[in-house]
Amino acid sequence: MSDYDVPAGIDVLHVFCGPDGQHGNALRVVRDGRTYPDEASRQALAGQLGFSETVFVDDPERGHVDIYTPGLRLPFAGHPLVGAAWLLDLEILELPVGDVYARQDGEFTWIAARPEWVPPRTLEQYASVAEVEALTGPPPGEGWLYVWAWEDEAAGRVRARAFPRRIDGIVEDEATGAAALLLSARLGRALNIAQGRGSQILTAPAPDGTVEIGGRVLLAQASRSSAS
Repeated sequence: MSDYDVPAGIDVLHVFCGPDGQHGNALRVVRDGRTYPDEASRQALAGQLGFSETVFVDDPERGHVDIYTPGLRLPFAGHPLVGAAWLLDLEILELPVGDVYARQDGEFTWIAARPEWVPPRTLEQYASVAEVEALTGPPPGEGWLYVWAWEDEAAGRVRARAFPRRIDGIVEDEATGAAALLLSARLGRALNIAQGRGSQILTAPAPDGTVEIGGRVLLAQASRSSAS
């Protein structure tokens, strides 16, 4: 178990872990969203926790969830939904943008979503993996940036890094499902993406215009009751 210091009723997951079970993007899931009944209290908690995203579960049977970064509410995000689908063991998650379908396939959890649900991202191709890995921080500029390079184009293998470039303390995102979805849609092909320090994201475009994104999810810390 991790020694994360979290309030009662919150699980900590790692989403898009590598083949060795390491890395992945950390996610906090508030099991009972009713304990934070409005947007202001949820935004305050997400800011206090400081993870790239926090998910509030409003209805665990219907899969109704609400997603926040430390500084804003998101209509859609990849790694929180993959994590929530795994934790709640559901086939459908309900979001304001539409229903997100989920499935389990061995060690991977997949969700299917539409590219138009994703908030704007700049996808910038670099000439080589070495250039991507040489970055010591976000390049100058504004707005969410996803830099990538082919590791093996024929095999669909990509090396990527993600920089939110927001004033919320998140300098680099370890694994970004939404940006991976956009890249897969732009290239029109399935991808095997190595992101961050060692995370892995798989993608697969579908004929109906959706894109599946999948990865491994591990429980880092289970929620505890308020009486524990």
